[in-house]
Amino acid sequence: MLAVMKIRLLSVIFLLVVVIPAFSQSLNIKTIPEDWFLKDPEMDSLQGVSAERTYQTLLKDQPSRSVIVAVIDSGIDIDHEDLKSVIWMNEKEIAGNGIDDDKNGYIDDVYGWNFIGGKEGNVDADTYELTREYIRLKAKYETADANKIPKKQKSEYESFLKIKDKFEKLKAKNVQQYKLYSGMYKSITFSIDTLKKLLQVDKITPEAVRQFNTSEPGLLFAKGFLLSMFRNMGDDADLDEYLTELKEAMDYYGVIVNYGYNEDFDSRLIVGDNINNSQERNYGNNDVKGPDPDHGTHVAGIIAADRKNNLGIKGIADHVKIMVVRAVPNGDERDKDIANAIIYAVDNGAKIINMSFGKSFSPQKEAVDKAVRYAEQKGVLLIHAAGNDSEDIDVNKNYPSKFYLDGREAKNWIEVGASSAGNDEDLVGSFSNYGKKMVSLFAPGVEIYSTVPGNKYKNNDGTSMASPAAAGVAALLMSYFPELTALQVKDILMKSSRKFDNLKVQKPGGGRVDFNQLSASGGLVNAYEAVKTAQSMKSIKIKK
Repeated sequence: MLAVMKIRLLSVIFLLVVVIPAFSQSLNIKTIPEDWFLKDPEMDSLQGVSAERTYQTLLKDQPSRSVIVAVIDSGIDIDHEDLKSVIWMNEKEIAGNGIDDDKNGYIDDVYGWNFIGGKEGNVDADTYELTREYIRLKAKYETADANKIPKKQKSEYESFLKIKDKFEKLKAKNVQQYKLYSGMYKSITFSIDTLKKLLQVDKITPEAVRQFNTSEPGLLFAKGFLLSMFRNMGDDADLDEYLTELKEAMDYYGVIVNYGYNEDFDSRLIVGDNINNSQERNYGNNDVKGPDPDHGTHVAGIIAADRKNNLGIKGIADHVKIMVVRAVPNGDERDKDIANAIIYAVDNGAKIINMSFGKSFSPQKEAVDKAVRYAEQKGVLLIHAAGNDSEDIDVNKNYPSKFYLDGREAKNWIEVGASSAGNDEDLVGSFSNYGKKMVSLFAPGVEIYSTVPGNKYKNNDGTSMASPAAAGVAALLMSYFPELTALQVKDILMKSSRKFDNLKVQKPGGGRVDFNQLSASGGLVNAYEAVKTAQSMKSIKIKK
């Protein structure tokens, strides 16, 4: 699942307007600059990655080389004004000739590849892995007599019961949310549209609503409801904008209900592959945008948005080419697709692979492990988002994982939690997963302003944003210090991360804890400190 907080703002608005209107009086929102994640803790008092300070001082006038960073995600708007100059191109492929010119098994893979598409189109929404596991086990155990289950199958049967319980509860919860938001949307739409028509206006204002007189019960309700909204949101509130956000929430839960937990939906009919054959390689298409490239476009901008075009934003790394590998739907990714995406990226020259997705089950983990080992052998750095469930992933499973099935650890793996701009108790994103063993470090992931399709920009929250922030710093190092290996870059990022001695923070999910207990490094990624460390290593000769 794409690891980003999609409806956080709408949820807050819903609470303010509908549930606890009085709370809006006490809000004290601190404004931070849109590019805070590039700023420096010492110079700017913001817990960014220090990219600007690093370029202006340590790296000023220093030579660098281009580094290919693969973004395995939902797709990327390769025509975005802030990204088109940094998109990787396969120079061995002739665009549009329908021939596999470089003989890598993928026809016309000019900008990358799409493993969740086929000849007839692309997968947009998909089921969750929980749903797929429930379907698989339900076929075996739904009608089974618990007293007659063979001993060898007892463990799997117990797993089925737990999965069944979790599936049914989550499905019911999300159906309830969908009904709530769709009911609100219909009611508010009715109120707004009705009064617009009666008042003969294009925009509803509080003054117009107050002056509207009626004795009809339905219209009285609409008038009272809208006045209540204005009281809580302010007279200058834009109800149409709120309605748009409400529709986004309704659609969000609609996808969850209609696809995520839908036992009857099968996305692989579009792809046309054999999903059970994890060795299958040559499927998909070359449409790297896909139907919804919002998430991947945002991720790519954080890493490498053009720093010299005076448009939009600046990415963290200044000499990067983004390889687009589409493998993540609006739902849970498939292990087979992720394995093939990693292999494709490695074979086509990526030095860093960003993976802003995750899930709680991995039925074809052997295939993913094989791909991760391949990347490790080829010296490719893998950077993965820790997830947005406010959980300790030392305890609760989160896949893909840096630990192989045999218990060994992939040394080329960085797991990233999300942090915010301040260095107080709210340093850690309230949604972020954590883990002293599983999470490597933290990086900016709250209110991150980046690119989205159509030459637009917006804020997103999530470890999805933190992972590319770390990937951007890693790419910066590889660009200016090409002699560094993937393992050395990881070691530098871990050791140079900023520490906060004895800082107590709000632990995601509740309670307080020392920040240094939430990850293996105990720190935040920082480009300035990383470059200083790399420079000191260079002076004593780096072993390749």
